[in-house]
Amino acid sequence: MPHATRVGDTLTGQLLIAMPGMADPRFQRTVVYICAHNDEGAMGLVINRLFGSISFADLLEQLDIKPPPTPVGVRVHYGGPVESGRGFVLHSTDFLRDGTLQVDDDVALTATVDILRAIVDGHGPQHRLLALGYAGWGPGQLDQEMQANGWLNAPADTRLVFDLDIDAKWERAIAKLGVSLSMLSGEAGHA
Repeated sequence: MPHATRVGDTLTGQLLIAMPGMADPRFQRTVVYICAHNDEGAMGLVINRLFGSISFADLLEQLDIKPPPTPVGVRVHYGGPVESGRGFVLHSTDFLRDGTLQVDDDVALTATVDILRAIVDGHGPQHRLLALGYAGWGPGQLDQEMQANGWLNAPADTRLVFDLDIDAKWERAIAKLGVSLSMLSGEAGHA
């Protein structure tokens, strides 16, 4: 039976949605799936931006993995600005191995090359999102950014996380909150 680590922290398994006034260009109009959030900080993957300069075939070649005879349709996402040379696969829980972090009942995270081999061999997870790099926050940093009106959070659902239409994810994530874009302000309110 595969061993997976389980997490149960505050924003873990939730979506972070960049507010319209997000000043950091690396995160403007992004949706981040939070893989871990605790007293030590937070880690997540941007799920609505492609890496752009590398294809799945290029990545396989760099890792000396023979590509499948038929393309598998995996796109390489920009997971965030931290360790952009490191790969992560956010995926459905039908694939759990040693080293897999099971985020919740439906989503897991694997950062080993074995998952790429399994995908190429047709034995990987049914739903997957491959990302290079990640978004990371130190202790209390994400909480401060949220209080400063930089981020909203919403419950995640696998349809939105793994949907291939990345251009609509930001608007769809905001719509999950039941608010209109015109109602959102980049200014923090103070009493």
